Amino acid sequence: MGLNETSDNSVMGETGVVQLDPWLSPFKDALRSRYSHAQKWIKTISETEGGLDKFSKGFTKYGLNVLDNGDIVYREWAPNAKQAYLIGDFNGWNREATPMWRNDFGVWEVTLQPKDGHPAIPHNTKVKISMVLPSGERIERIPVWITRVTQDLSVSPVYDGVFWNPPQNERYHFKNKKPAKPASVRIYEAHVGISSPELRITTYKEFTQNVLPRIKNLGYNVIQLMAIMEHAYYASFGYQINSFFAASSRFGTPEELKELIDTAHGMGLTVLLDVVHSHASKNIDDGLNMFDGTDHLYFHEGKKGRHELWDSRLFNYGHHEVLRFLLSNLRYWMDEYQFDGFRFDGVTSMLYTHHGIGTGFSGGYHEYFGPGVDGDGVVYLMVANEMLHQIYPECITVAEDVSGMPALCLALSLGGIGFDYRLAMAIPDMYIKWLKEKEDIEWDMGALAFTLTNRRHGEKTIAYAESHDQALVGDKSLLMWLCDKELYTHMSILSEFTPVIERGLSLHKMIRLITHGLGGEGYLNFEGNEFGHPEWLDFPRAGNDNSYWYARRQFNLPDDDMLRYKFLNSFDAAMQWKEEKYGWLHSEQAYVSLKNEKDKVIVFERAGLLWIFNFHPTESFADYRVGVEQGGTYQIVLDTDETAFGGFGRNVKGTRFFTTPFEWNGRKNFTQVYIPTRSAIVLALESTL
Repeated sequence: MGLNETSDNSVMGETGVVQLDPWLSPFKDALRSRYSHAQKWIKTISETEGGLDKFSKGFTKYGLNVLDNGDIVYREWAPNAKQAYLIGDFNGWNREATPMWRNDFGVWEVTLQPKDGHPAIPHNTKVKISMVLPSGERIERIPVWITRVTQDLSVSPVYDGVFWNPPQNERYHFKNKKPAKPASVRIYEAHVGISSPELRITTYKEFTQNVLPRIKNLGYNVIQLMAIMEHAYYASFGYQINSFFAASSRFGTPEELKELIDTAHGMGLTVLLDVVHSHASKNIDDGLNMFDGTDHLYFHEGKKGRHELWDSRLFNYGHHEVLRFLLSNLRYWMDEYQFDGFRFDGVTSMLYTHHGIGTGFSGGYHEYFGPGVDGDGVVYLMVANEMLHQIYPECITVAEDVSGMPALCLALSLGGIGFDYRLAMAIPDMYIKWLKEKEDIEWDMGALAFTLTNRRHGEKTIAYAESHDQALVGDKSLLMWLCDKELYTHMSILSEFTPVIERGLSLHKMIRLITHGLGGEGYLNFEGNEFGHPEWLDFPRAGNDNSYWYARRQFNLPDDDMLRYKFLNSFDAAMQWKEEKYGWLHSEQAYVSLKNEKDKVIVFERAGLLWIFNFHPTESFADYRVGVEQGGTYQIVLDTDETAFGGFGRNVKGTRFFTTPFEWNGRKNFTQVYIPTRSAIVLALESTL
């Protein structure tokens, strides 16, 4: 067990990270300052709020809550307001009928007693808060902590706040136990709305019925759900949040999302939420922006509170009430919907005052400390991770950070920020760059192996060949880069197996396999890319005549036995299930014994397996000698050239490979193999088959 796993807050303190990486010694003071700042917040919260556990349950105090006696209590923090009223269908939208009272901290409150034995606000009816500002202006807003908002585009793009309080017989009750935290994470990144071949928005129920079984059969064990937090603009891909506690109503009801997650748990699948705490929609009528008439309630004031590229608002992570809101938001998704953790979006923007805009990260440690770092953002992430892992020991957190911030995935007790995993964002960029700019014979085996293994020791990384970022309009999927227009003409098994399609299928499999085996301690795939989804992603918008043509996943393609997409789908499933058996993702980093530039061959060992890749575009090699540490008799357990995966079957199944006790490439033994052009094989000892 590593240093990170064995730590607790009583040992090592802020210097533990320096034991892992002595090059951080010059920055001990900065690390100590971060650690002290985080501990100070935790102490303050403990003294003033009764601890992180109680503090992060803000949703039980704020917003609309129904008490056991049927009372509805509504609380809202709006210190700039001089008067406040709750309005809605329940009181005929009478702006004076339901006044609220204010405490010394700017929190407004009202209690509504039941009427005729029923809650005063009927379930699924609209509500708002109406406020009078110091200027005398009256503004109306959707409650910040609302758990349901709906949009009727035929009337207006502006959302309506809805009081969600279904009767007991209409509530979803969780049936299944959560799966244990997986040792290896194989993540299927998915967007509910695009999860059908049809030209429309897919629902939670359809995803539950049609996509969950597909994910399970493919061998993935973690689902990462995108675009769940409510966002006003569908084409934002879910990254412009207007209501942080509301599950997107585009796809169905909160109860249907709960059923999706519970069903996934019943299949043994862990479910992560793609959480957006890096910024918020600038919407005023149905967002947090200008909620109480000021621009600095939840956000920084003025320019500091605006992201110039995303055209959105930036949180003030150093404010007590903002911390309550964000920590409670995490807690709400964990408690109410039973999510198992989070992928934090836009972490780079949170870590730095420049938000990563116009900044290239060279890897120099000075870039990770000093004035460019947003201390409050760093400390919020430290406290958030500490809270989550303290209350939910099985919780998984993943950071989307392009900068390479040291200690991002080390525990707070070591002076780290506390994430479990970081995304290896340089890997997909390399593949796209090479496919655009290099001939296959120019691929650099040393650079490939370096990029796949260039990660921080002791911090876990999730590798991927492509994610949703690479599929967005303006770019295209890897298979589209590889095959281009021939995807439209030669993917039928009845059509000619052209050199373009042969190359495309071969490299698609090889890229995924070497990324899976060498690239990290976790693996991620974006929905549909497992079978080489054609084209790109583009959501309905004015610029494409509001078309859904590219806002869907064509699962009909791998399901059609006459199309070659089925081969890529089958290979991906075989790869995931082999990892389930051999567990290479949670094994030690690979030992790379060969990077041959002339032959375009890479050989490495991991989890007792011998991995051999021939990227040469024209040359096959017979009796190719490769080193291996463990002597014995080996057989092929995975072969990209297998006919079931659209290959030529040039290696005979069941072939036995015997080792010779003679040192080769720094390994104690060698064996000899046949590696056809553009193919890869994975060998295992016969005793493990």
